[in-house]
Amino acid sequence: MTFTKGDQHDPDTLAAAHRQVAGSTAAELARRVEELVAENDAWRGRRCVNLVAAESPTSPAVRALLSAEVGTRASGGHIGPLTRCFPGLGVVDEIEALCIELLKEAFGAGHADHRLLGGMAGCMVAVTALAEPGDTLMSLPVPMGGDSSGRLDGPPGVRGLRIVDIPCADGGLTVDLDAFRATAERHRPRVVSINQAMTLLPLPVRQLKEIVAPWGGRLYFDGAHQAGLIAGGAYPNPLAEGADLLTGSGGKTFSGPQSGIVVWDDDRLSRPVTTTIFPTLTGSHQINRVAALAVATAEQLEYGRAYMRQTVANAVALATALTDAGFDVFAREYGYTRTHQILVDVRGLGPGIEVAQALERADIMVNKMLLPSDPDLPDAEPSGIRLGTVEVTRLGMREPDMATIAGLMRQVLLARVPAEVVRRDVAEFRESFQRLYYCFDAGLPPNPSGRSGR
Repeated sequence: MTFTKGDQHDPDTLAAAHRQVAGSTAAELARRVEELVAENDAWRGRRCVNLVAAESPTSPAVRALLSAEVGTRASGGHIGPLTRCFPGLGVVDEIEALCIELLKEAFGAGHADHRLLGGMAGCMVAVTALAEPGDTLMSLPVPMGGDSSGRLDGPPGVRGLRIVDIPCADGGLTVDLDAFRATAERHRPRVVSINQAMTLLPLPVRQLKEIVAPWGGRLYFDGAHQAGLIAGGAYPNPLAEGADLLTGSGGKTFSGPQSGIVVWDDDRLSRPVTTTIFPTLTGSHQINRVAALAVATAEQLEYGRAYMRQTVANAVALATALTDAGFDVFAREYGYTRTHQILVDVRGLGPGIEVAQALERADIMVNKMLLPSDPDLPDAEPSGIRLGTVEVTRLGMREPDMATIAGLMRQVLLARVPAEVVRRDVAEFRESFQRLYYCFDAGLPPNPSGRSGR
């Protein structure tokens, strides 16, 4: 069997797996998968410093629900015996209804839906419910923090929308409102999409909606990264600022299972949103995941304010410590960040991918990221790295620990200490942080004096 670039996946990895399957029994392969899962848990879950902004560990209660028996049940349709495709779902109806009500409470929304497997599917719901093929959508260019969720290679392109860039200012940190007004009045977009993979500062949602409102323009906020911050009161709620639709990821800052969250207030959107979800994008959705999302939402209601406040404080502390250590951290003049994310310019150290790989060899996980100065091209080589503080915060770390992390990164990238040496220091540092907090299992982490934070 041959593997080509058309497969997109790495051909060497696929070929190795092919050889393994050809030379093993089914039982041996099953055991190997179990071994790999355990290996990843021991490595990524217990030894690494994870600063990937798109990741957050789920609580023990949430993880347990993901393997629940209820996940084997076919659930097609909407809540209620007359709108289901299958019988025996009375208990499931209550689980789903509770999840919806918890999401409404968490986001202060009139309506919510929970059935999508991921945040990108929520983006497809938004562009389907709010626009028709051929309509114009304005979104952020990728180097300015944008994401494929609002571009031609994502749901808007599949939906057949025409994309116009949102003009940015302050080095890509915010929107140029004057230029936006001129561009919007010229193109009269049906939808404005706030679609950020890199989010450091809140954007002017209210002003953007006011500009497009005269011709019935809608504003859609893709809160994949900000959902937990919004629910925790650490980021402005886009619905309160005038957004027509808010979607998000159940993972990332929300710290639940991989899921798509959709919330809105306008009753007129309920039918187009829910009929796009079912039957267009879902058949039988995963009730084990819905139950896990419900518990994660309850954890956000109970602990989210403290969790997200500490997450942002840790991000600012880490950015400051990195600057002190000699790194070129983006947006210093604006206080670095008001979210969980940090952007570091690594042009003096090598391409972003190589810098991320150097840190990975020391068990410090970050990801490559385009800088606003990078070209807006599909094959552009990122000149930055993105860091996030959600996972380290859930492990109970606070501001002084961010200085330790910055020092470990300095050893790898600036002092050129061998990776195996730093890897031992990382493992020793992580030994003190093995429990997940901000959840019903463990409550709040101990405060610095050692007393309970409850």
